[in-house]
Parts: sequence; structure tokens; C-alpha cells
Amino acid sequence: MALPQGITGSTMPRRQLGRQLRDLRNRARMTTRVAAQRLEWSEAKIWRIETGQTSLRSLDVEAMCRIYGAPEDAIEPLSALARETKARGWWTEFSDVIDEGYEVYIGLEEAAARLTTYENELVPGLLQTEGYMRAVLAGAYPGISPEQMDRRVRVRLARQGLLTRPDSPLQLDVVISEAVLWHRIGGEDVTRGQLERLRKIAELPNVRLRLIPAEGGYHHCMDAGRFVLLEFPAAAGEPTEPPVVYVESLTGSSYLDKDHDVERYREAFAAANSLASDAIPAIEATLASI
Repeated sequence: MALPQGITGSTMPRRQLGRQLRDLRNRARMTTRVAAQRLEWSEAKIWRIETGQTSLRSLDVEAMCRIYGAPEDAIEPLSALARETKARGWWTEFSDVIDEGYEVYIGLEEAAARLTTYENELVPGLLQTEGYMRAVLAGAYPGISPEQMDRRVRVRLARQGLLTRPDSPLQLDVVISEAVLWHRIGGEDVTRGQLERLRKIAELPNVRLRLIPAEGGYHHCMDAGRFVLLEFPAAAGEPTEPPVVYVESLTGSSYLDKDHDVERYREAFAAANSLASDAIPAIEATLASI
């Protein structure tokens, strides 16, 4: 399933607007509590706006700019950005099967120029076969209906189009633990098909797939767990959006964009990468053993 082209959705405008409004509030030396009181909103609403979790009306942006003392010439550009937060991405038609908050990740992933990811248990979603997806989803969502299964698979397959889109395909740098190859998720046939896909997709010029052997020893990613570092294209020499680290856990997900947080994950990935080597020989050896 090819990824629809030219439908970027509202994720990036929401994050850009939220960041600029947060900067205005901070420059005004105003806490979220005071801002919420003056706007007669909840603090939770201010937080959702500033973290790009929700769309905004132009009137709301104007109200925020007024209480923050924003320059007059800043209000109209921010109001225009607010109008863009209403845009719908291709994934909105699958909102019934996208877990809460995950649509933000899908929008960021689509806008990214480069993904750097570490995985210690599962094949990353962008590299999964349909059979592997179905086996993982069946385990993650016991009792899932056939229709819901099909819709979740369609979302994952659509995301994979980023790797082969004709215009600036996504650059993907992956380090996986050797344990990922050992797990027989979905049985031998599914495992064989998944390993063959990994071998094939590693040949793409925009994909770098490396593996940490079991004897590789300790590295910082063991503490970090699975994560994705997203970096965005540059315009006029500057990134269109600061890099962000996506971390997923059993109880929810986090988006880390503070410089020191991003740098810690960069360092963790670099440590893991220093122990890793080309994954193809290990993939071929595992295929031969099945």
C-alpha cells in the first residue's frame, strides 16, 4: 500500500505553533497556571497546545498573544499557522485503530527526513512484513476483530511507503539487538519471510541496518530501551523543526525535544552503533538455521 503523497496533516503546524506560543509565554514570565486563569482555560489545555497535541482557532491564538504581550506583527503569522492546524492527514480516516497520541508520531514520521532507531525485541514497524505485523498485533490486542486487524495493518503498510517515495525517501538508520532475529514471531514461515525482507530492504541506499551481537556486552541503549530519533529537513540552512525523540512504553509514549534529552539519546545510539556491524551476515546465518 503506497503512502498518499502531499497530505502532511496538522502535526507540524501544531508543534510549531505550540512552541512559539510557549516561547511567548516564557518571555512574558507567565506560568501556565496564570495563563490558564487569564484565558479561563485549564492548565491541561495550555499544555496540550504548547506540546502540539491539539488544533487551535485563530481567535484563541489572538487571545493568547494579547495576554502574552506579543508584538502586533507576530499575531497574523501565528493566526495563519493556527488555520493550518485544522489540516487532515491521510491517517485521520484510521483514527478508530490508532492508539491515543500515536497520530502525533505518524505526522512527525511523515515530515521527517531521517530516523535513527534502536530496537531490542521486535523488527521496527517500517521494516515489518504483513505476516509479522499480524502476528504482533494479534498478541498485542487479544480478541481483535478481522476488520480492526486489517485497518491496523493498512496503517503500518502505508507508513512503509516513506522508504520508497520518489521524492526524498526517508533516511533510516537502524541498530537492532541480535535477539530480534531469534524471536519466532508468527512461526517459522513468517520468521523466514521477515528475515528475507530485512535482507532485501537493507540493500536500499537510504537504509542502514546494523546488528549488535549477543556477545557485544553492555551499552547505554540497554537502559534506554527502544526509541526513535526523528530529524527534519532543513530550509535556508535551518531545520524546519527541532529533532525529537519518541519513546514508547506499556503505559504511554513520550516526545522529548529538549536539547540535553536529545543529546543523551544520540550518545546512547552512538555507543550501541560502535558495537554493531552489518546485519546481513547474521540474517543469512539465521535464515540458514530455520
